[in-house]
Amino acid sequence: MAGTIPPPIEVRLDELLRERGMTLTELSDRIGLTLANLSILKTGKAKAIRFTTLEAICRELDCQPGDLLHYSNQGDPER
Repeated sequence: MAGTIPPPIEVRLDELLRERGMTLTELSDRIGLTLANLSILKTGKAKAIRFTTLEAICRELDCQPGDLLHYSNQGDPER
């Protein structure tokens, strides 16, 4: 959609999965989260993430929370 402002928090799950040669389905199986919920997170449509979910993702992908989540104030009308 034209004129849509990107969310300030970008989820980089796709990049991490690609770097590790893992599918979303495989991650879902490993952490016990539904594919639908992981997909919502991956597409940036999630409004929140539980620390236990974040911990499980970081454990399985061997990453830090900052590797998964990125803040950008581009497009923020307040900045």
